[in-house]
Amino acid sequence: MTSTRAALRAGRRFGPLLAVAATLALIVAMGWHREITLENIVALRERFHHHLAAHRLVSVLVYIATYICVVAMSLPGSLILTAAGGLLFGWLLGGLAAVVGATIGATLLFLIARTALGEALSDRAAPWLARLREGFKEDALSYLLFLRLVPAFPFWFVNIAPAILGVPLKTYVIATFFGIIPATFAFASAGAGLDSVIAAAKAEHAACVAQRGADACSLSIRASSLVTIELVLALVLLGVVALIPVALRRWRNTDAAAK
Repeated sequence: MTSTRAALRAGRRFGPLLAVAATLALIVAMGWHREITLENIVALRERFHHHLAAHRLVSVLVYIATYICVVAMSLPGSLILTAAGGLLFGWLLGGLAAVVGATIGATLLFLIARTALGEALSDRAAPWLARLREGFKEDALSYLLFLRLVPAFPFWFVNIAPAILGVPLKTYVIATFFGIIPATFAFASAGAGLDSVIAAAKAEHAACVAQRGADACSLSIRASSLVTIELVLALVLLGVVALIPVALRRWRNTDAAAK
């Protein structure tokens, strides 16, 4: 009886994490993650243009559900999906849908990681990890806003690390929702303005087909063109602003200790 209960507890704790890991391994092994490209998004828009316009609400809900799955399973391609939201629905609606999908997906992954890893680490935390958890929890909102605003770490890492560091769910959701808004709307706006880039890529593809044949040419739209130095610098500046409360608190503590 005791072993059965222990097995059930282990299943509840590690089952969701193992399910996500198994699904991710299957997707990567089959190469399905490589289908998340701007070229495929453009082809989707052109093929289902009338359907997207006639069933806008359903299309947005499907987009949000797709975004949730991509983020919850830590698949690459969130930047492309964000730009796709702007391309398919416009910068405002596409940006809002991306923020909602990313927040829900990140929260699901956070809960799974906290259940599987956070509880175990809280019981057996090394001294350095315990100190790190306590320090992080004091200014969790500012630290999380910094991590969300500054694209220095992978999105999946920022989703899982707070679960290990014992960040409260409410703080995590608030920091995630507001922290991803600047970059999300920036990339959604870039996606909404991709039509000129797409037109140029199609013209280049048509010229290639005329010279070398259809088999030798492929439509290529570079997602890297969405990331500019100005955008990165702006996000870094916002991240620095998010850390100002932490710096002020530590300065006050140091000043009080000196007196």
